[in-house]
Amino acid sequence: MELPINPIAIPIAAVAALVVGALWYNPKIGFGNLWMRESGMTEEKMKSGKMAVIFGLSLVFAALLSLLLMQFTNHQWGALGMVGGEPETAKASFEAFMADYGTEFRSFKHGALHGTIFGVLGALPIIGTIALFERKSAKYIFVNAGYWIVTLAVMGAILCGL
Repeated sequence: MELPINPIAIPIAAVAALVVGALWYNPKIGFGNLWMRESGMTEEKMKSGKMAVIFGLSLVFAALLSLLLMQFTNHQWGALGMVGGEPETAKASFEAFMADYGTEFRSFKHGALHGTIFGVLGALPIIGTIALFERKSAKYIFVNAGYWIVTLAVMGAILCGL
């Protein structure tokens, strides 16, 4: 039995997070200036970081997030979980179920919907809570949560649609 996801979707979704971030936080076309002001970031701080480490770890974190998001966008993972993750040991009814429903709800649109829901119900509360305790503004919350909502929608579309 084939896995309910295209294996190339995970790295593509991870890279997509960096691409969306490059656009979202760009000072010329995105929210970069607002984010810098609201986060207290300066040009000097921006230049002081080890960019290879920052982008490398961001890519790793995005890949980990893709693995989690896959569970929410691809319903077939639930069916796979019902048999303990080993389709070879499943009963014949599992094969019949997957034959009937193995490709249901597998579209970019469906993945984007679930990614958006994950962003609103997952990322927004986490970012919002941290920002409140850090005494950050509502603008800060909405810029960062907005990035994750859009990014998770794009990642979900990739994970579910490829």
